[in-house]
Amino acid sequence: MKLSILDLAPVAPGSTVSDSFRASVRLAQLAERWNYERIWYAEHHNMETIASSATSVLIGHIAHHTSRIRLGSGGIMLPNHSPLVIAEQFGTLAEIFGDRIDLGLGRAPGTDPVTLRALRREPAAAESFPHDVLELQAYLAGQSRIAGVQAVPGAGTNVPLYILGSSLFGAKLAAQLGLPYSFASHFAPAALHQAINVYRSEFTASDQLSEPYVIAGVGVLAAADNARAHELLEQAKRQRVAAFLGRGRERPFTEAEIDMLMGTAQAEQILDMMRYTALGAPQEVASYLEHFAQSTGADELITVHHPVNEEDRLESVQLTAQACALATTA
Repeated sequence: MKLSILDLAPVAPGSTVSDSFRASVRLAQLAERWNYERIWYAEHHNMETIASSATSVLIGHIAHHTSRIRLGSGGIMLPNHSPLVIAEQFGTLAEIFGDRIDLGLGRAPGTDPVTLRALRREPAAAESFPHDVLELQAYLAGQSRIAGVQAVPGAGTNVPLYILGSSLFGAKLAAQLGLPYSFASHFAPAALHQAINVYRSEFTASDQLSEPYVIAGVGVLAAADNARAHELLEQAKRQRVAAFLGRGRERPFTEAEIDMLMGTAQAEQILDMMRYTALGAPQEVASYLEHFAQSTGADELITVHHPVNEEDRLESVQLTAQACALATTA
C-alpha cells in the first residue's frame, strides 16, 4: 500500500508562517526517512491557517531540504493561472530537481468569491479547464498548441500531470485524458466510490499512463493509544470548526464560543469532511487504511494528518508508516 502525504502547511494557533514552513521541512524529511511515496502541497488563498498559497515556491524550498521523495501540487488551481506560467514554474522545478516533481491540477478557485476577484480570476475560467490542461500538457511535452510559443523552462520536461477532483467531472476528464486521478475524499467524501468507478470504467490509455491509477485522500490521526488519539481528534475538530466559521473575524473565537458552535448544523457539515479518518493506536490506523484502500480500490492513499500540534502530527506520520510497514510484512 503506497502512502503519501498532503501537507497544507498549517499555521497553528500562536505560530507564524515562518514556523509553518520550518515544520513542513521537518515533516518532509521525516516522510522521506519513512519511505512515503510523495508529498503534495495545495493552493489555497486568503486562509490564515494555511500557508501553501505560493505552491511552486514552497515545493522548491522543500526540495532543497530533501533528496528523493516526490514533491508536487495537490493541487494547482489551474483556472487561477496561465498554463504557460505553470509550465514554466514546474519546468523550472523539474530542471533543478529532476524526476521528483508532480503537477496535480484542480479547477476550483481554492478561495472565496472576494479573493477570487483579487486574483483577477473570471468566474467562467473553470469552464476552460479541460482545454487549459491540454495546453499545459503540450507545453511540458515541447509540443505547444500555440504557434511560436514554448515554455522555457518546461518544454521537454514532461512533468507528470494528475487530475484532482471531488466530483464526477474530474473523474471523467482524467479518464478521457488518460491521467492519474486523485479524489479529495479527505474533505469531500460524498462521491468517492462513484467517482472512482466512473474513472476506472471510462479510462483511456495515454502516453503518460497505460492503466487507471487512483489516489484517494484520507484523514489520519495516529497516537500511542486510542485515548490520546481521541483527545487529539477533539482538538482537531474544534480547530477546524473555528477556522472555517471564523474567516473574516477581527478576533478569534473564545473557547466558550467554540463550545456553542460545535453543536450547530454548520459545524456538523464541516466535520463531515472528516468522514474518512483513520483514528487510534497504530494497529487500528493501519487496519483502517488497509480496509479503506480495499473498499475504494485505490492504488495509493494520500494522508492528511489532523493533529494541530506539530509534534503530534509528526508522531502520527511516523506511527502510521511503522504500522503499515509491519502490516505489509506480517
